[in-house]
Amino acid sequence: MGLFDNAVPGGNITKPLMIALGALLVGKMLSGRSEEQPAEAQAPAPTPAGTSADGGLLGGLGGLLDRLRDAGHGGVADSWVGTGQNRPINANDLGSALGPAVIREIAQRTGMNEHELLQQLSTALPGVVDKLTPNGQVPPQHQVTSAFNS
Repeated sequence: MGLFDNAVPGGNITKPLMIALGALLVGKMLSGRSEEQPAEAQAPAPTPAGTSADGGLLGGLGGLLDRLRDAGHGGVADSWVGTGQNRPINANDLGSALGPAVIREIAQRTGMNEHELLQQLSTALPGVVDKLTPNGQVPPQHQVTSAFNS
């Protein structure tokens, strides 16, 4: 996937993990329908209230970071955005921050079980967020979307 190839330990991001990351960060790209298709062509996926149409299940990268901060993991999230060392996050802590509805939704989209999904996301997110924030700042949502589309 180009930009993200060395964002995770071991190299390339698998397709299910890319779907999971897209569901969190860019939504529409991986929601199962394109702009041209009518909404009724596929049953809409349930999304938590307050999400942005193109910002994934949590309202994009900023929404993900806000969720982590609200759950008491602001230092970890800020380390991913900042220019220093990325701090790890425990899979259970990530699951608590994202919430069971989001985890269930992503697991359904990817075909992964929730435990494996959280293990992979907790490993991948620090590097992916770091790659998306090379200057230590959260980019506009359209730039995050472009990174996933390239």
